[in-house]
Amino acid sequence: MSNATLTEHLLSLQRASYAAATQHPFLTQAGNGTLPLARLAFWLSQDRIYAAHAYPRFIGSLISRIPFQQTDTISGSNEHQNQDILKVLVSCLDNIVREISFFEDTAQKFGMDMEGWVERKGTRDYTAEMSRVASTGSLEEGLVFLWAMEQVYFEAWTNVRITLDSNDSVPLESTPAVREFSANWSSPEFAAFVKALANLVNKLNIFPGTDAWRRAEAVWLRVVELEIGFWPEEGEESHMKKTL
Repeated sequence: MSNATLTEHLLSLQRASYAAATQHPFLTQAGNGTLPLARLAFWLSQDRIYAAHAYPRFIGSLISRIPFQQTDTISGSNEHQNQDILKVLVSCLDNIVREISFFEDTAQKFGMDMEGWVERKGTRDYTAEMSRVASTGSLEEGLVFLWAMEQVYFEAWTNVRITLDSNDSVPLESTPAVREFSANWSSPEFAAFVKALANLVNKLNIFPGTDAWRRAEAVWLRVVELEIGFWPEEGEESHMKKTL
C-alpha cells in the first residue's frame, strides 16, 4: 500500500495534463523571451480579475465554513485544526492584497495597460468554478482547490524562471516584467506558502478509497483543466480589447 500523502497522490495523476498547465506555450514564450508585451498585459488583466475579485470571495467563503463549535475544548484537536485553517486563510487574504498592488506597480513600471480588456471565457470558467466550489462543495474540497491553484501557479512560474535563467537569446520588451513575475512566484517564500497549504490538506483526514478522496481527485483534475484554459493563446490579445 502506498504511503503517499494526498497531495503527492494528486500530483501523480494525469501528468500530461499537469505538464500542459505548467508548460503552456504562453509560459514557454515567457521563459524564452518571445512573449509580446501586449499578451502579457492581457494575461495580467485576467489574473487581476481572478486575484482582486474572485479570490477574496473564495477565501471569505471558506472562512465562513470553518466548523467552529463552542463545545470543542480550546486544547482539543478540532479547535486546533480549525485555528490552523483560519490562520492559513487569513494569510491568503494578506497575500492577495499585496499581490494586487504588485500587479499594478509592475504594470505601471513596464508600461502594461491592464484596462479595457474583454474578460476571457477561461477567466469566467475559472472564477465560476471557484464560486461553485466555495458555495456547494465541502470545506475540504475548497482547501484542496486552493492548494491546487497555488501549486500549479508555483510550478508554472518556476519553469519560466528556470528557462529565463538558461536563455541567452535577445529578449523582447516583456522579459523584464516576466523576470519580476517569475521571481515573485518561484520565491522561497511562495514555495513555503504552497507547502503550508499542502500540509494543511494532508491533515484533513481524507483517506484512500473514500468519497472524500475521490472528490479531492476530481477537484485536482478540474483545477488542472482550468489552468490550461486560463493562459492566453497565440495572437488572442489582438482582438480582445473592448470597443467603445
